[in-house]
Amino acid sequence: MVRIVWKRSLTNAKIRTRIPIEIGSTAIILAVRIIPSGDTAIVVEFGDQIDRALSSRVLRTNDAVHKACIKGVTETVPTFRSLLVHYDPLVTSAAELIELLEPMTVADDEHDYAPRTWCIPACYEDDKAPDLAGVAERTGLTIDQVIEAHCSRSYHVYMIGFLPGYPYMGDLPAELCLPRLESPRLRVPPGAIAIATTLTAIYAIESPGGWHLIGSTPVSLFDSRDPRPARLIPGDEVRFTPITRQAFDEIESAVAAGTYLLTPQGTHP
Repeated sequence: MVRIVWKRSLTNAKIRTRIPIEIGSTAIILAVRIIPSGDTAIVVEFGDQIDRALSSRVLRTNDAVHKACIKGVTETVPTFRSLLVHYDPLVTSAAELIELLEPMTVADDEHDYAPRTWCIPACYEDDKAPDLAGVAERTGLTIDQVIEAHCSRSYHVYMIGFLPGYPYMGDLPAELCLPRLESPRLRVPPGAIAIATTLTAIYAIESPGGWHLIGSTPVSLFDSRDPRPARLIPGDEVRFTPITRQAFDEIESAVAAGTYLLTPQGTHP
């Protein structure tokens, strides 16, 4: 059962829409707000927290927008709590686009994303996991227990951001939830697997970073030469498979030679 109440105001040429939504037995109420972001984008805000039900609504709306093939829409960007819709102002307007987006925020099961499941090889040994021992000490677990906990579940890709191809994934087992490092590193290598707060991530390219590095994958998650450069997309599911350092080196060599193929289960348009 979905209950919708529409309210709209026009202030300084900015249109705002609020839609309280009650979703089934979970009694989740999403206060949706649709507002312009500059003169070439619209933001559809669904809430203010990291939540799978909220993420599902973002992804369903994103799917509905893509299937509608709205004239003038050039790109969509799903995030933790919102959907950014870019458009060509010479083709459509904010007001026209908001009219079309409003009903899509309550997209039903007909508009559903098809999640893919990826099994990512992960090495938790030696120099590939510089913070693993520290995480074990802070959580009161053994190193093996930290690895087991991290590999114990599938992680939902909430969004891609911060860096090209960088996936924010959740949710971590409660025993692994830690704040970010007090002093971020200046350089984190590509492939580093990290945790912080309730999330885990993989650094797709070298960058500074303030998360705990507990492992590494030899698989590349970003290739600027590919038409779809980011391997993971919002809505994907990721599982980590522990590998030895020898297996890491072998896969890394195969990746460099172009002979290693990582494919997902499931499909996505």
